[in-house]
Parts: sequence; C-alpha cells; structure tokens
Amino acid sequence: MAKKQEDKWQEVKLQDCISKVIDNRGKNPSAYYSFAEYPVIDNFLIKNELHPNLKLVERYIDNQTYQNFLRGYTYPGMVIMTLVGNGIGNVSTIENNKCVIIQNTIGFAVNKHELYDLFLYYLCLYKQEEIKKFDRGSGQPSIKKTDLLNMSITLPPLEVQKKIAGVLGALDDKIDLNNKINQNLEAQAQALFKSWFVDFEPFGGKMPDDWKIGKVEDIAKQIICGKTPSTKCPEYYGRDIPFITIPDMHGSTYVIKTERYLSNKGANIQIGKTLPPNSICVSCIGTAGLVSLNAYKSQTNQQINSIIANDAISPYYIYLVMKSISDVIKSLGASGSTICNLNKEQFSNIDILIPSEAILSDFHKIVSPQFDEIKHNLEENIQLAELRDTLLPKLMSGEINVDDVKID
Repeated sequence: MAKKQEDKWQEVKLQDCISKVIDNRGKNPSAYYSFAEYPVIDNFLIKNELHPNLKLVERYIDNQTYQNFLRGYTYPGMVIMTLVGNGIGNVSTIENNKCVIIQNTIGFAVNKHELYDLFLYYLCLYKQEEIKKFDRGSGQPSIKKTDLLNMSITLPPLEVQKKIAGVLGALDDKIDLNNKINQNLEAQAQALFKSWFVDFEPFGGKMPDDWKIGKVEDIAKQIICGKTPSTKCPEYYGRDIPFITIPDMHGSTYVIKTERYLSNKGANIQIGKTLPPNSICVSCIGTAGLVSLNAYKSQTNQQINSIIANDAISPYYIYLVMKSISDVIKSLGASGSTICNLNKEQFSNIDILIPSEAILSDFHKIVSPQFDEIKHNLEENIQLAELRDTLLPKLMSGEINVDDVKID
C-alpha cells in the first residue's frame, strides 16, 4: 500500500466517478428488425472482450425507436456490463455511436476528470469475481445497479490510469486487429466459395456434369453426435481434452479454447466421440446452425453433430457449405417446437452439392493458407490474452509500476 499512497491512489465508490448511468431496462421496443440502422448489443455479445463482435448482432432497432424509446444513449468507448442472466458481470466497450443497449445491460458514462473510461473497463475485469458475488437473483442471476455503484474501487491519478489502460489496450488492440484480419480472410474464402459453388462463375454459370447433389453423409468419413460425461464424476473433467459446447462456437472459425475440458479418463469412457483436428462442428439443438472447426483433438456435447471429412473432401469446403446452409439447419430442426432439435439422422440426410475431387483439391489449395492464418491469429490471441490477464492484477493493484512495462 505504500506505493499507492506515494502515487496518490485513492479509494472511492464507483458512483463517485460516474456522471450518468445508461439503463434502458423495464420495457421492450414495439419491434426489432433483422437489420436496421442501430444494432442492439445483446448479452451474448458481451464476452469480456474489448468490443462486441457486431457481425454477430441478431437484432436492430429503427431510427424512430432510437429517437423516441431509449432513455439513454451510448457513445464510443463507453463501458457496458451484463446485469441479468448468464454472464452477469461480463463487460465490453461500445465500438461506434450507433450501438444501443436494451434489456439487462447497463452502461457507464464516466466523469472524465476522475476516471478514464478504458481504465474502467479493465478495472471491471480485475474486479469481476467481486462483481459476480453481487448476484441477488433467485430464478436467474441478477445484479442490482445500486450494489454495483456502491462498490469500492481504488484509483490511481488520471495520468496513471491512461498509462495502465494504454499498456493493456495495446494487447487488446492487437487481438482486435487479428480478429478483423480473420473476418476478412473468411470473407475472402466465402466469396470464392460463392463464386465457384453457388454462381458457378468459372464453369460458365452452370454446374459441371461431373458434380452431383448428395447427402451430408456422402462427404463424411464419420458423423459424430457428442455426449457429456457424467458431471457427478469430477474425475472425468480436467485440462486434457477440449470439450466443445455451443458458447465456444459463437463467432469462432476455429475453436481454440473451451470453457470446459475433459480429463483423459473422461474422454476415454466416451468411445468413438473424439474428433481429430479440422472436424466440422455444427450445433443442431438449441442455438442451431453455428459452425466451427476444431483446432485440436476434441469432444463435444450432445447438442453438436460433427463431420469428419472424407479424405477426398476438403474440410474447408464442408465448413463453408455448412455455413451456407445454416438457415436450412435451423428450419429443419424447428418442426414447430420452441427448441430447435435436429437429430443425427436428419442432419446426415441434408442435401448438399458435391463437386468433383479435382475441383475440391484446387479449392483446398487456395483457401488452406487462409484458414491456417486464421488459426495462427486465434492462437496468438490466446497468448496475448494470457499476457494481458497476467499483467492486469499486477497493474491494477500497484504491484508493478506501469512505467516498467514494455509491450513490443
């Protein structure tokens, strides 16, 4: 503590440094849109990352709703937090002046003379376990904003706040850049896929005679429906084998890191459920239609059907064709039910285009370097995030001096 006193670090209440709370909870707009001017940042997009992935936005509001319904407006850099539901305490920052928050999310407008908004983002990450303990929910997790605003925080001088945020932000900026590079790389692969296998542009605008319409099972060496080991046996869980569930798949070309892992013992009791790298995982129950590749040997839960590609079929072609029929997967699983449920047999019998082996080989050679780079960038992001998470508590507690930290 001597260092903090020397540097004039002060303990205050969060509310002492907040000029306005953006809270649009209490009612819903009369209508949401699949696309409009203002993207809604729903809770699933707030994942302790610097910015939400706006490409995953599912709901928008129009200008009339924006002007007449909202009680408060966000601005770029504003810190937002989930207050209700899964992921309470998760934080992010607003990326542009069009984003809005509606239910179960709160935004903080800082007093800029006391608190730097990007420092607040990292401070909330640092205090996340404390924040989660504010949960007062009975039916579902919930945090009262009064508890949050009464939270004690320790602040260095504003100039030190900006230096700390600058060090941590440089790492997050690199992660953000890698994510944008990956989005462009995948967009290029999708554009080539569309050109070759939807519009048939290299083939005179029509499907070549040696191509055919087949079933998913025709391109698979094996289709595996995952399974969950008994949670009553803690020895089945550990850090050995990634265990892929739907939250791991959101916005992920490759699943590099998972929320849960199995022990070797837990994986070995599930005979025939292990996936080799570059298997194509497709969510078919609940939030259906998500598609990811697995980076490493993995298993999944029962909500996911996974394709191990035939030797002659590019896994990247299968990944992209599954992405292209995401809406078909959702519709086939709906069947009038409120929960999407597409079983393995139905999934195996979905119609897909099967090009010739020669064309698939040519396609694979072109897109393979792009997917390799995507995987490399995601792996680098894990390393950058680990470095950031190592520095975070040491900088926030004053254990190390920010001037002693150099980020290449």
